[in-house]
Amino acid sequence: MAGRTKKVIKKVISWSGLFFFCLAAYMLYHQLSKYSLADIKDALVSIPVHNLLLACAASIGGYVALSSYDFLALKYIKRKLAAWKWILTGFIGFSVSNNAGHAIVSGGTIRYRMYTRWRFKGGEIVRMVTFSGFTYLIACFFLIIVGYLITPDHAFGDGSVSKLTTQITALVSLIGLMGYFALSIWAKKPLIIKGIEFKMPSPQMALAQVFIGGADILMASMVLYFALIAFVDIPFQTFMGVFIIANVLGTFSQVPGGLGVFEGLFMYIIPGEHNQAMLFGALIAYRIIYYLLPLIISGIMLFSYEWYVSKKNKQKMERIKVFRLQNINAKGELMTSDSFNKKNKQK
Repeated sequence: MAGRTKKVIKKVISWSGLFFFCLAAYMLYHQLSKYSLADIKDALVSIPVHNLLLACAASIGGYVALSSYDFLALKYIKRKLAAWKWILTGFIGFSVSNNAGHAIVSGGTIRYRMYTRWRFKGGEIVRMVTFSGFTYLIACFFLIIVGYLITPDHAFGDGSVSKLTTQITALVSLIGLMGYFALSIWAKKPLIIKGIEFKMPSPQMALAQVFIGGADILMASMVLYFALIAFVDIPFQTFMGVFIIANVLGTFSQVPGGLGVFEGLFMYIIPGEHNQAMLFGALIAYRIIYYLLPLIISGIMLFSYEWYVSKKNKQKMERIKVFRLQNINAKGELMTSDSFNKKNKQK
């Protein structure tokens, strides 16, 4: 009974990956449905084609960086996998988690469904997902510090409470980042939780985590920057500080895609007086290029792959069925390998 229960649980987890994809699609539809088609069309048309192409290129770069989370996680658990497999899984997993929110659950179920087909154990997948979560966390620590240093002073509010909160957040991030690197150097004993062994990565791998996580958020920021500079004259370093703070707080709000939280913070923090309609136009374009298009493409890839796997499984079952039918003896019993070989020798 216990074995059957485990199989049921594995099936539920595996199929929940498709559920979270559908949830992500619904959440994105719900987000964009607040705007009319005319608003979306005007937002896109008002942005020069050259800027839109650059934004699309930055979005591709961002998802390459996101897929590299899986590559680094494979290095962490010391497993090798064909590049197309971890790229496919990383792209689909992050396009879903970016829209559905709760990345560990939504992206994790996608990874469970994909990696178990390639003979990965559940414990290995848990270690990969946990490692990827820490990759994003320490990248956030690093970027919060950078954002604090380069963001205009007025962004932190006029009151002493808001400034103190920001300073404490930056200080906690600094302590967290330094603590992580300290553990990567001196913590040698693995932590075992429910039979799953977690080791601290090497300092070199910790640096790679910061680099890949930082590249992910940098590329995402470029998507919005190329859409925005058509309307707003803003230095890139100032924009980056604003984007980092709004993006990180939007992510930790656990609102899918940081919707509302990200836009509100971004429009509050960005310096100067600007046309709000133009800003919203750039933000809509950002949502479409970085969230909608990748989700559509990943949906096509996911269901195409599911169809391919289903087709291959049916063909395999058909071959087994034909083989069995060809090897039935005169008594209507399935022949053993010895009797099958004896029959062939007689022929």
